[in-house]
Amino acid sequence: MSPINSRSSKLLLVLLCLWNASALRAESRRDFLLGVVNQCVQTNASNYCSACKLPRSDSMCDGHNACTKSLEIWRQTEEFVAFRDIKMCSCPSDFIHGLVLPIKPITGVEDPNRPDDIWVLAWEVGILKIDPDQLALIVNPKNHRSQDQLHVHLVRLKSDARSALYGSTVTNLDSVWQTAQRMADEKRLKDYGVLVTVNPQGGYLVVIDEDSPEYKYSLATCR
Repeated sequence: MSPINSRSSKLLLVLLCLWNASALRAESRRDFLLGVVNQCVQTNASNYCSACKLPRSDSMCDGHNACTKSLEIWRQTEEFVAFRDIKMCSCPSDFIHGLVLPIKPITGVEDPNRPDDIWVLAWEVGILKIDPDQLALIVNPKNHRSQDQLHVHLVRLKSDARSALYGSTVTNLDSVWQTAQRMADEKRLKDYGVLVTVNPQGGYLVVIDEDSPEYKYSLATCR
């Protein structure tokens, strides 16, 4: 190989590496879910199919039937939207993983504007998909999440998870954030995740954890 061809090959390799790194950063953008909420929930925008990265499955956009390229809405209100998580794609039909997000920009567990009633809607949607005794509502800590738009995971508990769950019981889901914050203050935790599930003795059990409750206590993926 001539010196020129060798230099050209090296330059091409460098360019390919830079392109792949750029593509990876684009796919892992921490505002992807916020973009979905802003650009994909409402289909009446004139440039909807080109602006939206995940068109609704009931839209007329090309490729909207592919699971990994479409948004399947489960519930929509003026404040929140619930839809299928992409983790459900290529999984058995009985595997469920959903997300509930606020329409307004709210970063996560640390945001002072986190809405109390998101837990109420998440539970209402979740029990339509998962048995209430198995349902878990989960928000991950800031340091254990990939997105900076608040999202509640609707998932099943692992079969052995209950024996490891310790927390406080609430009767109303709209007091979850307040209860979780009090528990975090008592433990002097600045960052924490929240898990909510039914308490067999009555009410709802609120659990906080420094790690990701999603992967620690729930069946987050089908693999």
